Amino acid sequence: MKHWPSQLFPLIMLSVLAALTFWLQSATAPGDEKHDGKFRHDPDAIAENYVVRRFDETGTVKYRLTGPYMVHYPDDDTSELRSPILVSYRPDAPQVTITANFAKLTAKGEVAFLWDDVRFTRAATPEHPEMLARSPDLTVQTEAGFAFTNSPVEITQGQSWITGVGAEIDNNKSTFVLQSQVKGQYIRPKATP
Repeated sequence: MKHWPSQLFPLIMLSVLAALTFWLQSATAPGDEKHDGKFRHDPDAIAENYVVRRFDETGTVKYRLTGPYMVHYPDDDTSELRSPILVSYRPDAPQVTITANFAKLTAKGEVAFLWDDVRFTRAATPEHPEMLARSPDLTVQTEAGFAFTNSPVEITQGQSWITGVGAEIDNNKSTFVLQSQVKGQYIRPKATP
């Protein structure tokens, strides 16, 4: 009479060994997926003391972006910047400068998200003193010349000041609209003889 358990044991061991071999082969075999880092959020370029200029169709500089440090990420084609300075130039309008401690640019630089001590400065003109607006964050649509924030904003121009929460800035029309909780003080500039 044959003992089935003693004859089954070698078959079970052979089956386990075949399963382990198959698992080991599939675990170590290279797959179809690429491991080129494209889908990881690792930088592919780092720039120090950079200058980026955007020109209009006539070759005139529309804006200039400078700063000490920029990192580019290929997975979402964004760039992160430290201490950026964005200067906007318009014919027949005062220069506008926006600074912050940090910024993130979208793929083609069309939108800039600035945060941490954002300052928006419109240069002085013969008729008006320099205007300075401060906010914790600002979103700038560089090509459209438009910016906005939902955070508190403080604006000073000469001795006048105004505060509010939320703002829309249209650089093309030179307008600054506060959304809510607006208060301020206007002091008429002294007339020059």
